[in-house]
Amino acid sequence: MRGVLHRYGTNLRLTERTPLLSLGEGSTPLVACRNLGGELGIELFAKYEGLNPTGSFKDRGMVLAVAKALEAGSRAVVCASTGNTSASAAAYAATAGIPCHVLLPAGKVALGKLAQALIYGAKVIAVRGNFDTALDLARDASRRLGLAIVNSVNPYRLRGQRSAAWEICDDLGDAPDWLAIPVGNAGNITAYWAGFVQYARSGKASRIPRMMGFQAEGASPMVRGEDVPQPETVATAIRIGRPVNARKARWAVRRSGGAFAAVSDPEILEAQRILASREGLFAEPASAAPLAGLLALARRNELPRGIRVVMVLTGNGLKDPDAALGKTPAITEIDGNWSSLEEVFRS
Repeated sequence: MRGVLHRYGTNLRLTERTPLLSLGEGSTPLVACRNLGGELGIELFAKYEGLNPTGSFKDRGMVLAVAKALEAGSRAVVCASTGNTSASAAAYAATAGIPCHVLLPAGKVALGKLAQALIYGAKVIAVRGNFDTALDLARDASRRLGLAIVNSVNPYRLRGQRSAAWEICDDLGDAPDWLAIPVGNAGNITAYWAGFVQYARSGKASRIPRMMGFQAEGASPMVRGEDVPQPETVATAIRIGRPVNARKARWAVRRSGGAFAAVSDPEILEAQRILASREGLFAEPASAAPLAGLLALARRNELPRGIRVVMVLTGNGLKDPDAALGKTPAITEIDGNWSSLEEVFRS
């Protein structure tokens, strides 16, 4: 399968010296959520980014960031991560044949994501502190050691992530009315907005959707309007208290007529369960924040009926299965005979 650099190379400012790396990223399904959409009175779609090669949306920007690092002569990459970035950076560094250094907040990363970074061969360093501390150190390492930083402070990361907005327009024939998206470091919502603007200016879309950014209550600096020194949420992918792209994200939301909103951890986990049981889509907790937000708006009669909404499922549920297991029924164990099985079916 052709990757992002092949499919959208003319939009990404590639040069003859840009290596066309690919793990087959992009071209993720846009799933019509008819059951939930019908209940909410809207036309609802899910952009299932959990089917990218490393299981998250990060691959879209990472392939461009690593390709441009190689083009510039970099011999290694570094990143701070709550999990998904580390997996993506390690995978693309592996295929590029260069080392990857990952800084993680100690004890704050889902094991599924940590396992990915390790198996891809990254050097993983646990930092006693939160993500923001880890990012400060990653920037220091980039500056002092000449490593290419591949967090969303890298402009190529955000440019590559625009490709998801282009795919949505290509699949739907236009931009949706709303885009509902989880917000952590605030780079992805910025990238989507820029992608929709780029398509609108080129005549490939007639409008720019309202950008609706959803955060967890315990890690909601964009909603509070101030940094959160000690962010806490079960949604590890958005457990960030000082978003580096906050200014750009506020601009994107304001220009689109959108808004930021916060949802509780119980609402996130319930939305994760509903999404899986009603639509067959298993996404990590952070990905369920948009659905939790839409459900909350509907309860308050603040969700316009009949609109077309795309919610972004940023990561695969298998990234953090422990979060889901706490909300699922217990497994029934029986003896190996028909009468035991028949009793279960009848109960």
